[in-house]
Order: sequence, then C-alpha cells, then structure tokens
Amino acid sequence: MKAKHQRLWLAGAALLAITLAALLALSGLRDQAAFFYAPSDVTQEVLASDRAVRLGGMVAAGSVARAADGVTILFTVSDGRATTPVQFAGIVPNLFREGSGVVAEGRFRPDGSFVASNLLAKHDEKYMPPELAGKMHETKSLEP
Repeated sequence: MKAKHQRLWLAGAALLAITLAALLALSGLRDQAAFFYAPSDVTQEVLASDRAVRLGGMVAAGSVARAADGVTILFTVSDGRATTPVQFAGIVPNLFREGSGVVAEGRFRPDGSFVASNLLAKHDEKYMPPELAGKMHETKSLEP
C-alpha cells in the first residue's frame, strides 16, 4: 500500500473515531440534560413526568406555605402570564423569598404541579452579601 493511501485510511479512521466519540458523549448527556421551562411554557406543552426539568420564574407573593412536617414548603412560581404550584422538601436557600427569582429542579406531576428536588435562588446583578453591604461606603482614616 502506498504512503498516500495509508494517510487517507488513517485520516478516515480518525474521523470515524471522533464521530463515534461525539455520538457516545451526546447519548450519555441526553439523560443528564435538564430542560428549562417557564410556567407559561407548561400550559402550552404536554410535559412528560418521567424526565428531570427546571422550572424558573418568580415566587408569587403570598404563596409560600410550610407544611405541618416543618420540612416541606409549598409555593407558586409565576412568570407574569401563568403560575405553577411547586412542592419542595428540604432546606431552602437564604435568598429564597416571595418576589424573588427561583429555579426549581425536579419533575412534573400528571396534574401539572411540580415536585422540586433542588431549589436555586436567583438574585440580580446588584447583589452584595450582607456582610459587605454596610462596609462599602465606609472610609478609612489616614491617621497613623
């Protein structure tokens, strides 16, 4: 076999190996990918209850309620056009409150409600930790 043909075979084999590796990686990530939905998307689509998704929006004012067990929290996520009831059992993030942004990871129930396994509280770009908020405007004296 000529050297030119060997190089073509090697290039073809390398291209095939890269393609197979990419397909294998994509098939492995397909089960791990969590799709993002807003409450208005939920009303427009029929969602499978067997796959993990993310539901994002604002926590509706007056919707946060704690269950009798002390661990479960019920609240409503809104995007201004639609709302979705959410149930979460666990410790909520410090930034979680009514009127704040939230991304809930979990699964939809057949009735359209959402069971969250993880909550991510969102904040705006002006967020500053409480420890630093008061110290930002302090001036230090230049006296030795």
